[in-house]
Amino acid sequence: MAVNLQLVPAAAGKRLGAAVIDWLPGVAVLVVTFAIGFAGITRTRSGGFIVYDTSSLVLFGGIGLGLTLGYLFVVLGLEARTGKTPGNLLMGIRSADQDGYAPGAGAVFLRGLITGAGILLAVLAAVLVVVFKWFDAALPILGPLLLVGGAWAVLVVVSSRWDRDGGLRGWNDTAAKTLVFDVKAGRDPITTGGIQGPYSFAPLDLPPVQQVLSPVAGANVAQTPVHPAPGHPAPGHPAPRHPAPHAPLQTPAAQPPAPAPQAPSPSAALPSQTLPYSPPASFAPPPAAGHRMPPPHVDDDVERTQVRPGTGGPAPVAVLRIRLDDGRDFQLDRSVLVGRNPVGQAGEQQAQLLAVDDPGRSISKTHLHLLTDGAGIWVTDRQSTNGSAVTTPDGLRTPLVPGVPTFVTPGSSVHFGDRTFYLGQA
Repeated sequence: MAVNLQLVPAAAGKRLGAAVIDWLPGVAVLVVTFAIGFAGITRTRSGGFIVYDTSSLVLFGGIGLGLTLGYLFVVLGLEARTGKTPGNLLMGIRSADQDGYAPGAGAVFLRGLITGAGILLAVLAAVLVVVFKWFDAALPILGPLLLVGGAWAVLVVVSSRWDRDGGLRGWNDTAAKTLVFDVKAGRDPITTGGIQGPYSFAPLDLPPVQQVLSPVAGANVAQTPVHPAPGHPAPGHPAPRHPAPHAPLQTPAAQPPAPAPQAPSPSAALPSQTLPYSPPASFAPPPAAGHRMPPPHVDDDVERTQVRPGTGGPAPVAVLRIRLDDGRDFQLDRSVLVGRNPVGQAGEQQAQLLAVDDPGRSISKTHLHLLTDGAGIWVTDRQSTNGSAVTTPDGLRTPLVPGVPTFVTPGSSVHFGDRTFYLGQA
């Protein structure tokens, strides 16, 4: 079934119906309990004075006020977190803040205070009648105040009919910076991404990951085999276990001494995130059968730079890019801070600051630290409130341990709060 993704303002009639449903239980409880309390007042004469016994009014009036306040606080909390009230649910409308998310307790309280100002004034007048014992004038005072309070509440609720922005706001909404939407005729913004709509988590069309030359010196590079003279291993290389396919097998008269163990290269301790690169066969064509290659020169350096034939410049370096779930694309610097409003720590080197919009405030101010490293990035969760996770290309999702760097390869997705970015390589 097709879903209407448009936002539809709530009509004034639906607003009024929802308000009547929400306010009716509280008002009914107050009217009934105060009526019972007033009916129980007794009047006696003692020493020329009239004495009123108001114990029943205090009892029933207190019960009514307690029940009404409890009901109002429950409705306020429900609407603050979800935009729902009993009336909103029955009429198919939702209240939201100006970004389309749950309005919050402060906004809901202000809306209710403005709408029910007249009724609250009548309740205050009833309290004054009890304190000053104006019981004979109670009906002339409270009757008109209740009528005026009800009329004011109705006027405020239907004031959205005169709103110039298509009926989005009434007078109470303008003061509280709230909106009211019809979720039966359109989309519920609170559950579908706010005013701007749901985020798209469809696969991103970044270029496929390409193998590139490692920019790190001493990476694991497949060395071209060297063929020394029989019985004499090359310096730093053990004697071959199998004969070369193009050289005749020769059995030495005496077993040569075992070569000394080779000291590990400093680059061997580097993590193996860089992609291996095998040089083309044109770098070192195989010698003819029976040909002996001269031993390497003592000045030869196994880590010296080799230039590719036909190219006059350095080897290309991978360019890492991320694409957010809202479609924005960024090229990464060496160090990047990601968050709602990222700020580097004291003494931290200058980093690229990537601010991500998050109306739902699921992202911490400084949520992630990214450090590019060859063919991937190191991702560190900066002790965020809602945490982070990584989904690898094979679909495995792993939560990030706060403060512990995790290496992420291109093709993976990083989730932080309610947002996600995809790591690609151009």
